[in-house]
Amino acid sequence: MPLPLVPLAGTALKIGGVALAAWFVTRHVQLARIDQRAEDALDDLPDGLAARHVADREQANMTGRLRRTIRLARSGRAIEIDAAFMARLRTRRV
Repeated sequence: MPLPLVPLAGTALKIGGVALAAWFVTRHVQLARIDQRAEDALDDLPDGLAARHVADREQANMTGRLRRTIRLARSGRAIEIDAAFMARLRTRRV
């Protein structure tokens, strides 16, 4: 009786495709520098979303922060997630 190799080959192609994409991304992503001033500004953000439109500068600023603690039920360990961002959208008439 022959072995069903077609499902295994399809799975191997999917895993290989994901591995190839991950390798490609890691080869082309540059290392970012760490700016302590930016780190301090992100640490000072309040929780939630905030937006501001400054008319005379023709730009809109948005900030957001989410802090959560997730406790894993089986092991009892906890993971703290702290996600913060600052964004600017600037428009100019040319």
